[in-house]
Amino acid sequence: MQLIKEKNKFYITGLKRENKYKYKKYTRQEEDGSRTYNIGNKKIPSVTTILSATQSEDKKAGLDAWRERVGYQEAARITSLAARRGTEMHYVLENYIDGRGYLNLAPEGAQARLMAHEIVNNLDLLKVVWGNEVSLAYEDLWAGATDVVGVYDDKPTILDFKQSNKTKREEFVEDYYYQIAAYSLAHKKQYGPITQGLICICTKDVIYQEFKMNNGYSLSEIISKSRSLKGVLEPFTSKANENFLRRAGFEDFETIFKSFCFQGWLAIK
Repeated sequence: MQLIKEKNKFYITGLKRENKYKYKKYTRQEEDGSRTYNIGNKKIPSVTTILSATQSEDKKAGLDAWRERVGYQEAARITSLAARRGTEMHYVLENYIDGRGYLNLAPEGAQARLMAHEIVNNLDLLKVVWGNEVSLAYEDLWAGATDVVGVYDDKPTILDFKQSNKTKREEFVEDYYYQIAAYSLAHKKQYGPITQGLICICTKDVIYQEFKMNNGYSLSEIISKSRSLKGVLEPFTSKANENFLRRAGFEDFETIFKSFCFQGWLAIK
């Protein structure tokens, strides 16, 4: 796969597009810093919203320390700039992958375009695309949109593109693994099995990194990490949790909070 220029646009060659599955498209909305997807008459929380809400205390403390160190105004500026750069990078990649092509020579967004090109230059093993910006949902527990679903290195694969201010060590991409695993579980339930996840990262200095789920990580290994994917994204039903309370000796309890897949009880022995 390579970039070529044709009719005043850049395109990628060597990529086959197949409509293997009839993917549904879900609309989404942002409210109070949380993202939800509209599926039927329900609002389903996004995977990223759930992962953000269940961050470890160490990670929260690290983010707070960084904001204090650089200053809250500067932290907000850096975060906003990274978000805009990531949005532009994804837009360029989406245009390449779906075959529309892309060309923009304006100075604004030039960095994001270089980052997108670097990712494309490292996707030689992506031969078939079944869909891009694919909406996925696991019942009414979580939803999200992954960047690409297709065949990478002869394996059914979910690919997710990320931008970063600097290179990352593997221990710092744990949430990305959870995200890919959640999308894979949803795809298996809705359409068909996924055997590989690929996280493609490009830094603002145009350094490319990739992390594979089948390169030392499997779904079962990710689920067994310190924060269980099943515990975070596939919670027990209300009835199952109430049975746990009964077995623990609580006879009187009632729900005092319920939002998306989170629920709290007041229990008295």
